[in-house]
Amino acid sequence: MDMARTSPLGRAWARRDVFWELLKRDIASRYSGSFLGLLWSFFNPLLMLAVYTLAFREFLGMRWPNLASGADFSLMIFSGMIVHTLMAECLVRGPMVIVSQSNLVKRVVFPLAILPCVTVASSLFNTLLSLMVLLVFVLMTQHALHASLLYLPIVFAPYVLLLCGVCWLMASLGVFIRDIAQVAGVISAILMFLSPVFYPASSLHEPYRSWLHWNPLTLIIEQTRDVVLFGQAPDWQALGLYGLASIVVVLIGYGWFQRTRDGFADVL
Repeated sequence: MDMARTSPLGRAWARRDVFWELLKRDIASRYSGSFLGLLWSFFNPLLMLAVYTLAFREFLGMRWPNLASGADFSLMIFSGMIVHTLMAECLVRGPMVIVSQSNLVKRVVFPLAILPCVTVASSLFNTLLSLMVLLVFVLMTQHALHASLLYLPIVFAPYVLLLCGVCWLMASLGVFIRDIAQVAGVISAILMFLSPVFYPASSLHEPYRSWLHWNPLTLIIEQTRDVVLFGQAPDWQALGLYGLASIVVVLIGYGWFQRTRDGFADVL
């Protein structure tokens, strides 16, 4: 038997035509019947950026260390929000991936493991649009685009891998424990405020700073800011360790999904 086809990546590649078709359908369904359609992917992050900037900077008087202008403060928040929103979408949508496609569960030949990957890819598509808005915002505030921006795919690669593992796990749990969909929203909100979205990790005192680095969002948020806003190269050692942890999460998530998938039809 061809070993490439028995691995998760091999199976995904073998069914890439199904993957792309499902991805296009998922993206299109988000804006079906909407007057503005795809433009909502640009307006939503801008609206949230305006609300958070107004609330945290103007109302609460928060300031970012060593940054004087409100525009720079907004860039910091926006870049952190982009990273968090990607995980939030995967957490919230993950538990409903299989439940919402129950008609496909009883099809023996259908590769169910593709569905969580489609969810991650669809969320990543919106993230790319938000990153485009971020880059435009950088140029509008008279900042330059650094060559280090080319490192951004490398920064996001282990993060996306981690999200695939999480989404496989959440998709399976969502079939057997319907309450997990409600819990996911709470977890998403907690992760946002326990991540350096609205403040730098360096502003915290020990032991809180050490605990913050256990948050899977912290490194990716800080590395995104480094390569996009500060023109710095990534922390290769930290990203390497993050990548190894992501592989472990993928193996656990995929293994759990495959182990439990035979019971999906009985529950649904």
